[in-house]
Amino acid sequence: MMYALDTNIISYILKRNLAITEKFIIEKEKGNTFNIPPLVYYEINRGLVSVNATRMMREFDKLCRQLKVGEMTKAIWNEAVKIYVGLKKQGRLIDDADIFIAAYCISFGYTLVTNNSEHFGRVENLNYVNWK
Repeated sequence: MMYALDTNIISYILKRNLAITEKFIIEKEKGNTFNIPPLVYYEINRGLVSVNATRMMREFDKLCRQLKVGEMTKAIWNEAVKIYVGLKKQGRLIDDADIFIAAYCISFGYTLVTNNSEHFGRVENLNYVNWK
């Protein structure tokens, strides 16, 4: 299984949440791969830098070296537009960052690991799991 980690999951890992960290380790040991969407990288990095959380910045840097940090592509931008239009027509928009995270996962076939089923459950064709 190929997973992409949402911002809230990485936050739990950095804060050493036992349940989430154990699940992450178990899934890695099963041979599953993990990826960090570019918007998630941005959200985590800006938060840590803005409060000068040096220990967590080091931990995040270490995690980024272990996992692949994705890049934005034209395909992701186009998928994000489709998601936005679909959600707008339904009157169920979510944050742009979540739209880009979903678009990234759909474009590359990743299953998103999140605790935000409320938002991501609105996105058609997005595979996600909730670890909470």
